Amino acid sequence: MSTETRFEFKAEAKQILELMIHSVYSHREIFLRELISNASDALDKLRFEALTSDALRPLTGDLHIRLAADPEDRTVSVSDNGIGMNRDEILQYIGTIAKSGTRDFAKALKEAKDKTSAPEFIGQFGVGFYSSFMVADKVTLISRRAGEEKAWKWESDGSGSFTLEEAARDTQGTTVMLHLKPLDKDDEDAEDYAQEYVLREIVRKYSDFVAYPIRMKVERQKWPKDADGKTPPDAKPETVIEDETLNSMKAIWMRPEKDVTEEEYKEFYKHVSHDWNDPLRRIVFRLEGTTSEFRSLLFLPSKPTPEMFLQPKERGIHLYIKRVFIMNDCKELIPEYLRFVRGVVDSEDLSLNISREILQQNRQIQTIKKSVTRKVLDTFKTMRTEDRKKFLEFWKDFGATIKEGLFKAEEDKEKLFEVCLFPSTAAGDDLCTFEEYVERMKPGQDAIYYVTGETRQTMENSPLLEAFRDKGYEVLLLSDPVDEVWVQFVRDYKGKKLVSAGKGDVKLGTDEEKKKAEEAVKEKATAYKSLLEFLKEKLTENVKEVRLSSRLTSSPACLTGDPSDMSPHMEALLKASGKDLPKVKRILELNPSHPLVEKMQAMFDKDKADPRLADAAEIVYGQALIAEGGKLENPASFSRKVADLLLKAL
Repeated sequence: MSTETRFEFKAEAKQILELMIHSVYSHREIFLRELISNASDALDKLRFEALTSDALRPLTGDLHIRLAADPEDRTVSVSDNGIGMNRDEILQYIGTIAKSGTRDFAKALKEAKDKTSAPEFIGQFGVGFYSSFMVADKVTLISRRAGEEKAWKWESDGSGSFTLEEAARDTQGTTVMLHLKPLDKDDEDAEDYAQEYVLREIVRKYSDFVAYPIRMKVERQKWPKDADGKTPPDAKPETVIEDETLNSMKAIWMRPEKDVTEEEYKEFYKHVSHDWNDPLRRIVFRLEGTTSEFRSLLFLPSKPTPEMFLQPKERGIHLYIKRVFIMNDCKELIPEYLRFVRGVVDSEDLSLNISREILQQNRQIQTIKKSVTRKVLDTFKTMRTEDRKKFLEFWKDFGATIKEGLFKAEEDKEKLFEVCLFPSTAAGDDLCTFEEYVERMKPGQDAIYYVTGETRQTMENSPLLEAFRDKGYEVLLLSDPVDEVWVQFVRDYKGKKLVSAGKGDVKLGTDEEKKKAEEAVKEKATAYKSLLEFLKEKLTENVKEVRLSSRLTSSPACLTGDPSDMSPHMEALLKASGKDLPKVKRILELNPSHPLVEKMQAMFDKDKADPRLADAAEIVYGQALIAEGGKLENPASFSRKVADLLLKAL
């Protein structure tokens, strides 16, 4: 066997270890829950790989987790006979800490005022294995990948480096041994994790429902019995070693809901999700019918975790068939826009050797997916009705993800209409559904109006909404990047078209009012025709048309687009993502009743060559661009022109 050179942790990883080792937390016992969960995952992976591997199938006969403690040497070990790891996997999963979040994790630990919140940080950033260093001054890991001959030993004292060398192990699997720190008797929260009763209690508290037996050899005093089954008077107890199973292994989703405590549900959620926060809500249901029969236990998280967005294709639904684990991350059971939902689906009638390819085509799986999706969306609606304030908090975290369903899942659109919430000019601090918007529509209003932009404040103050405000029309204010996508797919709601307040030639009011407004604009367009052509020529690099507006009441100008044009917000998002886009020319609309526009027309009638007209054109365009939250190409030039204009006016 050869010892490899010592490996150094990255700087951020070393900082995390130091924070864990030298900080004092409550709930230090979480280290055991994390190690047991990792062991359970390893057993799941072996069972899953064995479904399609004749070589691995014989290894799944007695899958289990084993705890061992030595009070004299002060060691605790957690072993499994699961999938195990080879050298490369150890370096990938153990040698690198939370590759995507170490800086944020370290910052969160430093800023935490309440030390009891440490478990939340540990779960959020995927560094649960390293919680071992809260109780150990050295951790030794020995692992052998199923189907391979070599085993590997990883060891670290948490000082910022680790060693990796070949080792010996009789079977596949992983053993993690913790060399415990000396027991601090002055610490009121100190627990002696080398004691059997302490480990037993932690397993009962956190891991009773783990699907594999968690075993531990324990010493027991037994009194000898005679032929009649009685203890002789002079008998002395004998010390025997027994192998005990510490957990019940009861499938929590099979038990009646009334027989499961809130704490048991919370611990099961944390087990399947690796999220250390309590769930916001659970969804327990079963389907019985001729096409499919299954039970489901689902959870809505209270907070988003990085994995939900850093790995957008991950799902959190575990598939079981007749209580036999088949796979986690079962993408076929839940639509992508509900990827934050966690839990278990247990089918009674799917084949145990079902493969990913069969899953994609299986009609029963499609039935399960429809039922799960419908139940989750119905739960959203119930939450919105029962406790709107609480649902609003949930929506702030997960609403943008849910709205993806409006363009990714046509079959769910009607259900999504019932739960999707949007800010609007009439909703105030609240949000509204399409149904609530329609109920507030003005007589004669035949469309649902919306505007997209970077911030709500910019949209509310936009000149585009002046006529809407004056007539009391409500406008949806859409600022999530996903809003730019779904509005292209949702054309109407219950016969009411969705219309952008910033595109096309918007006309408001009754048919008679619209007709009068159109005639007034046409009449003035004749008088302003030459000025409009002049402005279009001067601004040809930025605008494709200059016309009079019926949507402006107090501002001199605004920028709009044709119905098929890309919105400024979408253009900015694409450019920020690195897309090289051609310049999108806008439409400049002028308010014919504004004194500034009237003055420009008078100046043009007097002297078409007046140099002030060109400056005025650029200033009007620049003001319209700034009013919608846009950025000037040459702010210095614009500033000089405004200063010159002010100087002449004064």
